[in-house]
Amino acid sequence: MLRGGTFNLLVGGPKANWPADLTQIPGTWIGVDRGTLRLIEHHIQPVAAIGDFDSLQPTELQQVRRNVKDVRSAQAEKDFTDTQMAVMVAFRDYHADRVDIYGATGGRLDHFLANLFLVLEPQYKTYASRIRLIDKQNTISYFLPGQYTIHKEADKQYLAFIPLTPIDHLSLTDEKYELHDEPIPYAISFASNEFVGETGSFQFDTGLLCVIQSCDAYESRHG
Repeated sequence: MLRGGTFNLLVGGPKANWPADLTQIPGTWIGVDRGTLRLIEHHIQPVAAIGDFDSLQPTELQQVRRNVKDVRSAQAEKDFTDTQMAVMVAFRDYHADRVDIYGATGGRLDHFLANLFLVLEPQYKTYASRIRLIDKQNTISYFLPGQYTIHKEADKQYLAFIPLTPIDHLSLTDEKYELHDEPIPYAISFASNEFVGETGSFQFDTGLLCVIQSCDAYESRHG
């Protein structure tokens, strides 16, 4: 069994939100529900297929079972999502160093919010800093309390800081719009901030912070 490294999860969100070419993304792939079939169609071999597979026709599920050795099925009525199950399999069974989730944005808002808030649940919070949600316009990362310096992605113009919980002593020290030792008592989006240089620094003492690097749709197509 493969162990360590980056594991990419493809879930069932719209193809229009995918990065330009999945085949150029390094790492090991896990398919989540219909995402497994989509990987096979793009000639990407997933090491595992996870989900209740309620979005697949019987012939499609047979195709998945023919092409993937590690197939984990769950009942449709369950207390966790297919994505949650796949994240835990990647970390616990495959010992992933990082999990990048694709196809998690767009489409149904309830699905997107379930993916965005996944790291708030205690069993996933310990992995928060090693999980990202990525689409063609956004990279969403999570941070636990501490001091950080992040690097600007080449195609991204904007930077957002989103406390998902109350946060103490939030400082944005070298971005276009700064904060200094601010208490943030509720979830809020500090949107449309920007890097000044090639890095951005921030720190906070408690809570869970979501950071998004993003670009406009036109820039993502033509940048």
